Amino acid sequence: MALRQCAIYGKGGIGKSTTTQNLVAALAEAGKKVMIVGCDPKADSTRLMLHAKAQNTIMQMAADAGSVEDLELEDVLKTGYGDVKCVESGGPEPGVGCAGRGVITAINFLEEEGAYDDDLDFVFYDVLGDVVCGGFAMPIRENKAQEIYIVVSGEMMAMYAANNISKGIVKYANSGGVRLAGLICNSRNTDREDELITELAKKLGSQMIHFIPRDNVVQRAEIRRMTTIEYDPKSKQADEYRALANKIINNDKMVIPTPITMDELEELLMEFGILEEEDESIIGQTAEAEAV
Repeated sequence: MALRQCAIYGKGGIGKSTTTQNLVAALAEAGKKVMIVGCDPKADSTRLMLHAKAQNTIMQMAADAGSVEDLELEDVLKTGYGDVKCVESGGPEPGVGCAGRGVITAINFLEEEGAYDDDLDFVFYDVLGDVVCGGFAMPIRENKAQEIYIVVSGEMMAMYAANNISKGIVKYANSGGVRLAGLICNSRNTDREDELITELAKKLGSQMIHFIPRDNVVQRAEIRRMTTIEYDPKSKQADEYRALANKIINNDKMVIPTPITMDELEELLMEFGILEEEDESIIGQTAEAEAV
C-alpha cells in the first residue's frame, strides 16, 4: 500500500490530539505502520502514545544543539504504543517568531533523514487549531498531506473553523493533490449534532466520516496518559475509534470542498435551532431603550 499522508485540522480545544492518538492507536492495533508528527507548539500530540508529559521537540533540541543539522533522527523520533513513530515539531517561545516555522523545519528534517520509510502506511499531522496561515498550512501548501480530516462538533465556532479550513484546502487544491477526506464529529452532546454535521459535510461536498460519542472513559484514559484503545480495549468507546480507523482505511471519498458563506452557515445554524432567528429591529438597541 502506498504511503497515505493525512492532516487533522479543527478548532482549538475540539479534541484533535486526543482523536488523532486514539485513531492512530486503533490503526496500529489493526496492523498498520503509523507515524504521528505533532505540529503544535504545545507538543501534546504524542503524550498518550508515549505515556509522557511532553516529548522533546525538534525546535527545542535544535536550539540546544546549535542547529537542526546537528540532530540525528533517533534524537527526535520516539516509538510509542503499537510501534507508532512519534515526533513533535515544537515552536519558539511565545511572542517570539512564527510558531509555524517549527512545522516546516520538522517536516524538512524528517524527509532529509529518511523518516518516511517504505514500511509506513500512514503519517498523521496533528495541526494547531484553526490557523491555516504560514507554517501551519505547510501540510496543505507543500502537498505533504493529501488527505485532510477536520474534527468538528455541533458548536457554531467549530463549524465556522471547519468552513474556514475548507477555504484553505480549496486555495491549494488546484496546484497540488490536497483533498478534504471528511469531517470527524467529536460530540459535544448538542441537539441533533449528527444530523447537523452530516448536513454541513454535504454542503462542503464531503462526508461525516464518523460520529464519536462523548464518553468519560476518554478522560479517564487521558489522566493516565493513555489512549482509550490501550487503557480499556473492551470499552464501547474503543470500538468507536476502531470504527473510525476502519472507515479511514477504506475511505476513497477525497474532494475539493465547496465552502459556504457566513450567511449560509448562519442559516444552517438557525435551521437546527443553534442560532435564534435574527430580529433586525433589535440591532443596536440598549437595554434602556428596549424597556421603554
